[in-house]
Amino acid sequence: MSGHSKWSTIKRKKGVADAKRGAIFTRLARELTIAAREGGSDVDSNFRLRLAWDKARAENMPKDNIERAIKRGAGEDKDGTTFEEITFEGYGPHGSALMVTCVTDNRNRTVPDIRHAFSKSGGNMAEPGAVGWQFDRKSYFAFPASQLSYDKAFELGIEAGADDVVDGGETVDIYGPVDAFKTIADALQKANVHPEEAGLRMVAKQEIELDVESTLKFMKMVDAIEELDDVQDVFHNVKVSRRSPRRTRSCVIEIMVGTQRRCVPTLFNDPRPRN
Repeated sequence: MSGHSKWSTIKRKKGVADAKRGAIFTRLARELTIAAREGGSDVDSNFRLRLAWDKARAENMPKDNIERAIKRGAGEDKDGTTFEEITFEGYGPHGSALMVTCVTDNRNRTVPDIRHAFSKSGGNMAEPGAVGWQFDRKSYFAFPASQLSYDKAFELGIEAGADDVVDGGETVDIYGPVDAFKTIADALQKANVHPEEAGLRMVAKQEIELDVESTLKFMKMVDAIEELDDVQDVFHNVKVSRRSPRRTRSCVIEIMVGTQRRCVPTLFNDPRPRN
C-alpha cells in the first residue's frame, strides 16, 4: 500500500508540475506571437522578440514551439488563431489600483474571468483611463549586481537616457522612457550585461502603504489574477518591500511590509514589476 501511495503522490506532483509548465509555455508562446506581430520575425532586429525568445529558452520551451509561435505572429502560420493584447484597469481593497495586461484569443472569455477575479477579492473593474493616469509607462531592466556594479550601472544608464537607476543590493534596476528602451538595451549588451528582466511596464506615480493584513489580502488578490491563463502582467500601486527574500520551512518567501516581516505562500509582482 505504501508503494502505491507513494506512486500516486509522484504522479499527482508530476501532474501539477506539468500543468504549471504548460501554463508557462502558453504565456511565452503568446508573448512570442505578439512580439513577432508588432516587430517582425527577425530576433536580431526585434528586441522585444529577442527578450521573449531568451525567456522561452530559459524555461526550456521546445524550439519547435518557439518557431511556431513566431511564425503565427508574423503571419507565416495560418492556423486561424488570432491573439490581441488587452489592458484592464481596476481597484482593489483600500484604494489600491491595478493595471492588468492580457493576451487572449477570446475576449468574451477573458473579460468575465478578470471581472470575477476582481469582485471575489473585494475589488472592481474600472473604465479605461480611470486608473491608468496613476501610472507611467517605463522601460525597465533588472540584472544581478555581480554583472555590473551600481556605480558603473548608474553611469551607463544616465548616458543611455535612463530616468533612474536603483541599487537593490543584489540587483540593479534601471528605469527609463519608453523611447530609450533600445538605447539602454544596446548599452547593457555592449557592457556584457544580461538582464534577468527587461521590458515595458506600468510604474505607479505614487505608491500607497497598507497595514500588514491589508497588504497580504491585496497580494492574494494579485495572485488570483495572475493565475488566470490570459494574464501576462499585473502592475499596482501598493508598496511592498522585498528585503532579502529567502525560503523558509514554513513558507515559500518572507517579505517586509513596513517594518514587519511576514510569510506569504507565493511570489507576487510588485509595481516595479511579473511574466
